[in-house]
Amino acid sequence: MKILIADDHWVVRESLKQVLRGLRQSLELFEAETFNEAQATLEAHPDVDLLLVDLVMPGFSDFDGLRRLRASFPDVPVVVISVHEDVDHVMRSLGHGVIGYIPKSSGGQEIERALERVLEGEVSFPRRIIERSGSAVASSATPSYVQLPSERVALERDPSVLTDRQKDILLLLGQGYSVKRIASELELSSHTVRVHLGNIMKGLNMRDRAEAVHYAIRHFGPLAARDRG
Repeated sequence: MKILIADDHWVVRESLKQVLRGLRQSLELFEAETFNEAQATLEAHPDVDLLLVDLVMPGFSDFDGLRRLRASFPDVPVVVISVHEDVDHVMRSLGHGVIGYIPKSSGGQEIERALERVLEGEVSFPRRIIERSGSAVASSATPSYVQLPSERVALERDPSVLTDRQKDILLLLGQGYSVKRIASELELSSHTVRVHLGNIMKGLNMRDRAEAVHYAIRHFGPLAARDRG
């Protein structure tokens, strides 16, 4: 498995390399300090399996750079590594199709758990940020989250087409639960949960798991209660 770490801070790159090698010794790791270096590496190695990228680095300005990377390399899964710890950045990143969001302030164990979930093919986002945002502004009539046009389309999907079991799964998914933990909570097998998720994505015309997580957070997670407030 090949992973590209794109961050202009040497310490961040080294820390991520150490965690990744602790999870899987066989990983082949590449590094980039700028947007151009990241782009060149992806062009030279089209078989890169995962990109870990900072939202702000030379040549890469917040979501414009992320949008450009996703447009140029749509098949490469992306995990954002960022100093930003607000729900706007988390949700907009998920809206761009990333499969993970890891704040740089996260402790070693939190980073390890997040990367482990990503390596297992799941989506990982900072549950504490989503919960904190939902709690802090639950009584506000004006949400702070800025929606992209594509995200507004996603919000229009009708949850009434879902079965009760599918809603149960989305409720837990929106709270940051892994497939394994959802299976345990609902006394199902992991395979059954994945089948339900596949049916959910098909029924709601979703591209991937990241879009399902985004939808779950907005409709069934803490932000749903916030928007109803």
